[in-house]
Amino acid sequence: MKKVLVIGCPGSGKSTFSRRLHEITALPLHHLDMMYWNTDKTTVSKDVFQARLDDVLQSEKWILDGNYASSLSRRLKWCDTVFFLDVPLEVCLEGVRLRKGKARSDMPWIETEDDEEFLGFIQKFNDQVRPELLTQLNEHSDKSIVIFTSHNEADAYLSGLK
Repeated sequence: MKKVLVIGCPGSGKSTFSRRLHEITALPLHHLDMMYWNTDKTTVSKDVFQARLDDVLQSEKWILDGNYASSLSRRLKWCDTVFFLDVPLEVCLEGVRLRKGKARSDMPWIETEDDEEFLGFIQKFNDQVRPELLTQLNEHSDKSIVIFTSHNEADAYLSGLK
């Protein structure tokens, strides 16, 4: 395990899992949100994002935390391991609620209020995004793919790595 993707619905625990995996493995950790967003909640240009992503992909070792469907097929080609946090919708919504008002290393601002568009994306994730994620994972059966359906499963996996 040298090049790792951590994917899942927003609020599923991707960043928490990624940080813990980083602590255990010492693999460099990169958050796609930090590559894509500015502190004022605007986005960088597509070229800037692609250049930042290319720098990481060409590195010898890494953990990439985040979905960003537009770059998933590229990231899947480069990685050797994928962790998919495929947890229930209620868990994801609670994860987003719990992080409100807290500084996070995976986001360049502190979320202080509900973002209805973002919450709508989360509510539609299983119907609109998840099927494509699973299709792409099936197309990369040469990779080590681990799917967690609960935080307990993810925690147990990490405990086994220690």
